[in-house]
Amino acid sequence: MKVSRSRALFSRAVELLPGGVDSPVRAFTSVGAAPLFIKRAAGARLEDADGNVFIDYVMSWGPLIHGHAPPGLVKALCAAARRGTSYGAPCHLEVDLGERVRRLMPSLERLRFVSSGTEAAMSAIRVARAATRRDKIIKFEGCYHGHADPFLVQAGSGALTLGVPTSPGVTAAAAADTLLASYNDLESVHRVFAANRGRIAALIVEPIAGNMGVVPPADGFLPGLREACSTHGAVLIFDEVISGFRAASGGAQGLFKIHPDLTCLGKIIGGGLPVGAYGGRTDLMNLVSPVGPVYQAGTLSGNPLAMTAGLWGLERLTPSMYRALAALGTRLAAGLASAAREARVSLQVNAFGSVLTPFFTDRPVRDYRSATRADSTKYATFFRGMILRGVYPPPSQFEGWFLSAAHTAKDVDKTISAARAAMREVASAG
Repeated sequence: MKVSRSRALFSRAVELLPGGVDSPVRAFTSVGAAPLFIKRAAGARLEDADGNVFIDYVMSWGPLIHGHAPPGLVKALCAAARRGTSYGAPCHLEVDLGERVRRLMPSLERLRFVSSGTEAAMSAIRVARAATRRDKIIKFEGCYHGHADPFLVQAGSGALTLGVPTSPGVTAAAAADTLLASYNDLESVHRVFAANRGRIAALIVEPIAGNMGVVPPADGFLPGLREACSTHGAVLIFDEVISGFRAASGGAQGLFKIHPDLTCLGKIIGGGLPVGAYGGRTDLMNLVSPVGPVYQAGTLSGNPLAMTAGLWGLERLTPSMYRALAALGTRLAAGLASAAREARVSLQVNAFGSVLTPFFTDRPVRDYRSATRADSTKYATFFRGMILRGVYPPPSQFEGWFLSAAHTAKDVDKTISAARAAMREVASAG
């Protein structure tokens, strides 16, 4: 496999960008490789600067549920761009997309578009603190809610990949207001509430964890969180940046029939363009300026290109698409598990619909501690073997693999074939 152009670009990038990248996990640090620079993408395929083509399972970290650059979306974006790329003023697209989001997720009685999932989570916490007049929040070990200060305590995603559970630069005061519980462990939640009576503004959770790898909620976990927050007067925030419209058209909250007070959404509502949103109960969202005193603003919020892409994508979510994606997810998960058994490599595959994570461990993965027992060195060997065989998985043990409507059974079978060879290399490496 040729990599000379990617290597040359990376050499230039490290002289300009911290680590040569604009987001940490892209650096391939944890998989012992140098990043590939992408030239183009279409459907389920990526092509790098050297002309290597890969079946993509990153899919821009989830939002590309229809695949890369579907022709209809490209046509819609071109038409929108001719009408202007940014207004800094209201447009009908914000209203159209907002109404569609609310129809799919009725708990979002009012919502505000922002430019990222990080901004959405940060703003939701601010609203919760204003509503309750309390300072402390509960988050779960290994869950990632963006890089705002309150969330970088035992965070997942890139922070977990790089072994930096609490980022330097986060003040002691900010960290002190973030209380930790264990995912899928209601008793840990009850203990935190009991020790901080009347002081907890909100509990924020990924209803289907995706940033320590995919970890589905245990039976009763999400209803238990709803009950605990209602009992203690805390705001329940679902971070559906990954699960929203990926797990189902109504998100995880629709699947599990849980009504959060606030919800955070991310790139999938903009068809993969830079966008996010937060919303929920009318009384809470009416605290947001200009109606209420909670200030939050953004020049690019409601950007017409992102709104156009979001409308195009959400209009095309169908039950048949979700059934097909789930079938592919089941096929891929079973194939990866089979490849590991054949090579006598310990592997646990967690899957939920069109998202999965193969963990290199012999024990079930249900929370942060069990996820971090996975052997990231074995994953790195596996990753490099897959790349050499034309498959592009996430460059981290602790991320999800994402399927799209552009993937086919043939793509999955080719991936499983590559996995068999890569697993043999893992076994040989010990």
